[in-house]
Amino acid sequence: MKVSKVLSVISVALFGVAALSNCAQAQTAGAEKGASSDGLVPAFSGIQPPPAGWSYGKVREQFWAHKDEKPLYTVTSGNVDKYVASLSPGQVELFKTRPGYRMDVYPSHRECGFPEWMQANMKTNASNATLDKNGEYLQSATLPGLPFPDPKNGAQAIWNHLMRYRGVGMSWQKMITAVSPRPGSSQWIIAESKDSVYYPWGKKGATPADKVDMQYGLFSQYNTPAALAGQGLVQRYYFDKPNDTYYYFTGQRRVRRMPSYSYDAPQIGFENEYTIDETSLFTGGLDRFNWKLVGKKELIVPYNNFGMYNFAAKYEAVFKPEGVDPGSRRYEMHRVFIVEATLKPDARHLAVKKVFYIDEDSGLILAGEDYDAQGKLWKVKEGYSIPVWELGGTCDTEAFVQYDIANGRYVSDVSTIGSGSDTHWFAESDDPKFKDDFYTSDNLKNISER
Repeated sequence: MKVSKVLSVISVALFGVAALSNCAQAQTAGAEKGASSDGLVPAFSGIQPPPAGWSYGKVREQFWAHKDEKPLYTVTSGNVDKYVASLSPGQVELFKTRPGYRMDVYPSHRECGFPEWMQANMKTNASNATLDKNGEYLQSATLPGLPFPDPKNGAQAIWNHLMRYRGVGMSWQKMITAVSPRPGSSQWIIAESKDSVYYPWGKKGATPADKVDMQYGLFSQYNTPAALAGQGLVQRYYFDKPNDTYYYFTGQRRVRRMPSYSYDAPQIGFENEYTIDETSLFTGGLDRFNWKLVGKKELIVPYNNFGMYNFAAKYEAVFKPEGVDPGSRRYEMHRVFIVEATLKPDARHLAVKKVFYIDEDSGLILAGEDYDAQGKLWKVKEGYSIPVWELGGTCDTEAFVQYDIANGRYVSDVSTIGSGSDTHWFAESDDPKFKDDFYTSDNLKNISER
């Protein structure tokens, strides 16, 4: 079944003022609007408006209303036992395996929500959004807006993360992807690339006549290191089938289709430390796992991590060989959904189990863990969320880190630290990179030949 026939991308104007007035309870995704009984998680306070004086190109953290707050307490290897009930197993493991690892915990702020026009879409989704008969692919939803504002199973919760609102797309003049040195070495892998992502359904006011076959398109072209310079790719992700990938190899001066470049295939150039579906903590198809919504828990998680988007900072000041500088990370207590993905008996994947911790307010994956073929904890992940003011204050997670417990290395991706330019979200744009035909093999060839 073609998704373009079943995916309803509907303007808020179709709902009218009366519908908007009934959407007050849909400002968050599956959230309890009230505070927790112990007071550690506050009540939902509503979207914070863009701060006065901020515009794109200025360091976001300098304009955030809570930038001068001090930590309430700090978790270290010396006192982690006191806080273990509020930490994930992966977080606890980092205190055991990363010398000097610490988490500064700040006052919690629940300011991730959705503007009224998107709430109208989500109200419709609450009763009309569906997955396919296998419960794996998104079959119908009203977009933009989370397809499952009150998720009932693990797959629905993951689709909320996959369909988080990011406007019509994003671009990076210089994105940095890095892998820390091997033990005993000082040699980093640091790749700089120019990137863009396009969401055909991301425009406010889209109509049911719009064709929406593609979930999103991705373009990336490397400038460094020398081994990758000039190489690039386009990927097309779909709602109801595996992604397509086209890769330009400089040595061959040609674009090749790569049908197996998905799931746990290693990303080219990163020494098998980074697979395709680990981008943004999880991306791609759900069909190799069984998904279970375990429940909800109060957890110390990365939140309001403006320090991880400071493009004016020096890379080496933030990314140390043993891990990310604690002063650039911020943690808060929030309620999260816990989702477990277990490998199907007839499927293959390097990870036999994945666990995700998903913010109740935004639907974003904030932390996660992978377990290897022996069932041992293997990788620990953190996603760094911030409110995106150019999108009306909805929150997004782009920058993230993935620690490999087995060999001591870690991956950082979608980072602008040290780049001199910010991640740019676009609510509207006529730029060619936010059009369908930019994400084709022919276009990749045209812009890649050198």
